[in-house]
Order: sequence, then structure tokens, then C-alpha cells
Amino acid sequence: MKSRHKRLTLILGGLLLLVGATALVLSAFRENLVFFHTPSEVAEGKAPTGRTFRIGGMVEAGSIKREGVEVHFAVTDTARSIPVVYSGPLPDLFKEGKGAVVQGKLGTDGVFTASEVLAKHDENYMPPEAQHAIDQAQQTAKTLQQ
Repeated sequence: MKSRHKRLTLILGGLLLLVGATALVLSAFRENLVFFHTPSEVAEGKAPTGRTFRIGGMVEAGSIKREGVEVHFAVTDTARSIPVVYSGPLPDLFKEGKGAVVQGKLGTDGVFTASEVLAKHDENYMPPEAQHAIDQAQQTAKTLQQ
């Protein structure tokens, strides 16, 4: 084999390895990517089914019910609310009327099964997406009342 052919073979082999590594990285990234949706988007069917995503909003007043280690509650953006079920310990700051972000999957029955619950950190913080969704829902509600 001539040195020219050897170089060409090495270059093609290197390119194949680079393409393979890029494909593996992109595949792993796609599997671990978690999108954020509002309760209104979930109710409108814009959220993926069978995939993990996050819902953010306020914990609806009067919605927290404990059954053993399971906790049932609803997350709302003041326009729509989504029922959530979670098994495990809740953060200390988790309360009715406070901001929360839940991560998990939406079931075929419309109940969101959470694998993780994050509570609002302090009085002034809310994820920008959740705050925008709540503001938008409140504007829509005002428009409908007029």
C-alpha cells in the first residue's frame, strides 16, 4: 500500500470515529434533556407523553393530600391546574400557595407522576418560565372577565 493510500485510510478512519463519537454525545444529550412546560401547555396537549419534563407554577391551595408516603397535590398557573402524585420526602419549603417545579412524566390518565419536587427557594425567586406563565395566565383571565 502506498503512503498516500495509508494517509487516506487514516483520515477516513479518524472521520468515522469523530462522527461516531458525535452521534453518541448527541444521543446522550437528547435522552437527558428535560423541557419545562406550564400547566396550561400540559392541559392543551403541548407536553410530551412518555418523556420526562418539568411543570412549574404554584401549589394550588387546598390540594395537598397525604396517603402514607404518597402526596397528591395540584400545580397551577392560575389558568389551569395539573394533578401531581409524588412518593418521597418533600422539601421543607413546599407549601400551598408557594412556587414549585416538579419533574416527572404525564400519565395517560392526566396525572403527573413526579420523580422530583423542587420548592421555591426564597420570597423573591421563581423560575422565569414559571413567572412568565403565571403572568400570562393572569392577563388571559383578566381579558376573559372583561
